[in-house]
Amino acid sequence: MNWEDLAKELSVQTDSKIVLLVIDGLGGLPVQGKTELETAQTHNLDRLAMKGCCGLTDPVFMGITPGSGPAHLALFGYDPIKHQLGRGILEALGSDVEVRQGDLVARGNFATLKNGLIVDRRAGRIPTSECERLCGILNKTLAGQRDPETTLFPGKEHRFVARFRTAGLADGLTDADPQKDHKPPVPTKPLAPEAAKAAEVINRFLDDVVKILKDETVANAALLRGFSVPPSIPQMQDLYKLKPATIANYPMYKGLAKLIGMTTYDVGPETKDLFDTLEAHYKEHDFFYIHFKKTDAAGEDGNFEAKVRAIEEIDAFIPRLDALKPDVLVITSDHSTPSLMKGHSFHPNPFLLVSPTALPDEIGVFTERECVQGLLGRFRSIFAMPLMLAHAGKLKKFGA
Repeated sequence: MNWEDLAKELSVQTDSKIVLLVIDGLGGLPVQGKTELETAQTHNLDRLAMKGCCGLTDPVFMGITPGSGPAHLALFGYDPIKHQLGRGILEALGSDVEVRQGDLVARGNFATLKNGLIVDRRAGRIPTSECERLCGILNKTLAGQRDPETTLFPGKEHRFVARFRTAGLADGLTDADPQKDHKPPVPTKPLAPEAAKAAEVINRFLDDVVKILKDETVANAALLRGFSVPPSIPQMQDLYKLKPATIANYPMYKGLAKLIGMTTYDVGPETKDLFDTLEAHYKEHDFFYIHFKKTDAAGEDGNFEAKVRAIEEIDAFIPRLDALKPDVLVITSDHSTPSLMKGHSFHPNPFLLVSPTALPDEIGVFTERECVQGLLGRFRSIFAMPLMLAHAGKLKKFGA
């Protein structure tokens, strides 16, 4: 029996409430002796750490660097190895893109191509309005192409969703993304024979983008990754008997939430908007997933100081969480994004659980090095959900 089967058997519906705050990319590495979290002034997080119990989590296994999709799935109790999702379907659903069976979707970036090299994978983080303009140009130019029917849906800044609609497309494809600046574009390659047609379609599209946008100087190429077709995955309501909701303002995280049955809400771009939405809908659900992005964005930019500021920004809103008095409050991250590495890393995530039934370990401050001494120790993220359910009184006894 695996955890999903066990959850269906043991879960019970109660009125208790769980709040999970995911501070994206929170974990870091020392610069001049301290990590971003150790450098930040986090009086509210430290106060909660003294009330609760702490630990460190590994999203997949030790040493494995996760994408955002598997890292979040693990936090929600889904085995990220069993349920492998393409980033494209998450972005598409989070952006309210209609995805039918047979569609192939991908997460896209506009990028800067110069002298045969991708010199900026994010095209200088162009304004969202510019992304909308470019998607409009491409959609208009590609409109006469019926096989496949290709449509771009603009997202925030340089991001977009690409949908390819035709028969016979599979998602066993490598990313069409060099992953680092100052490298040449890379075509996608099929990972299985049935994906050969899709690879041909994608690479032709990428060539078309360069031709159509040849007069653009900043955003004149596209990168695609996370190719996916609609998957089948158990719903949180069925597994855990919850009424779950997500509060996030980035499409990918809303898409993941929709995929596993969470209610999603329109949330403004500011940190304050996350907590306004939580308070407005607090009576309607018993599980809330709140996503804070700025820490991850700063880490990926390699901006240590900006990540410190982002941690301090979210810390200032912790009293609003505390005031709601959830039966279980968990604060953690999906993965680490050290600014020193400018990307996701395999390092474990600080984890804090506060509940009347949690034995406090009196950790003095909420940091990576303090959390490793907590009562929860180091564990896989997939165990976070059974811990939350148990402390909320939502799991029956197992066995006689």
